[in-house]
Amino acid sequence: MKKLNLGCGKVIKKGYVNVDSVSLPGVDKVHNLEKYPWPFKNNEFDEVFCDNILEHLSEIIKPIEELWRITKPNGRIIVKVPIYPSIWAFTDPTHKSVYTFLTFNYFRENDGLNYYSKARFIIKERRIFFHKYLKFLNYIVNFSETNQKIYYFFFSFLFPAVSLYFDLEVVK
Repeated sequence: MKKLNLGCGKVIKKGYVNVDSVSLPGVDKVHNLEKYPWPFKNNEFDEVFCDNILEHLSEIIKPIEELWRITKPNGRIIVKVPIYPSIWAFTDPTHKSVYTFLTFNYFRENDGLNYYSKARFIIKERRIFFHKYLKFLNYIVNFSETNQKIYYFFFSFLFPAVSLYFDLEVVK
């Protein structure tokens, strides 16, 4: 099983190809992710781990298409990003893209929203995470998809979450 840790920084994962734009200790491949195509073969990886990297890229569609391209059919992509309208989505001046609860819906087959890209995914899991002072909301909000939608559409500006987690399955 071949795994990729994309934009690893100093968090080196054993058993993964660790990629970053800076040559840090443990980085296996140095690459600027704003340069396309990425230096990987089609369908090369069974799993790709993206922990707080996608928001640093200036586009959303191109990196998502690259993730789709380099991951095998039925492969897994784990994405962690700051959630809009969280202050964490905007505090870091290196953030160039904003992700919402619904961003990956555009890449689902049945939504009919994505006619500009061939990248398709099944959202296996989607979770919203809160700051440690609102940690009790993690359970309440993530209890069901209905709770997540109610929170996001009606309460997210009152009690902003910190981040989103997606477990995506590649559809080809």
